[in-house]
Amino acid sequence: MKKLIIALALGAVSASVTTLAAAADVKRGEELVKKYNCASCHGADFNKPIDPSYPKLAGQHADYIAHALNAYKRGGDQTNGRSNPIMAGFAKPLSNQDMIDIGAYLASLPSQLVVSK
Repeated sequence: MKKLIIALALGAVSASVTTLAAAADVKRGEELVKKYNCASCHGADFNKPIDPSYPKLAGQHADYIAHALNAYKRGGDQTNGRSNPIMAGFAKPLSNQDMIDIGAYLASLPSQLVVSK
């Protein structure tokens, strides 16, 4: 019975995440990316960051972007957080919907990402 309850709870969470992702607003994501000047570090087209250690964001999976922003918001001192004070500062004021919208916008951009074999 306990396993059934856990499975139903996980299913409900999964369904709500899917619903949120489906409700992503690409246009609003673009506005947020411009507002926070993400291009200043990640490059004008989000394919050529100013530093090779910074990630290319164009074409990245939307859910990955949202998850990464959420991890920066949590910070490095918590489970599954990311430790980067600059990104933490940008992520702190973002709502979950903001992160989803930013992810949707960046995922919609043409990408130069390649998969190695």
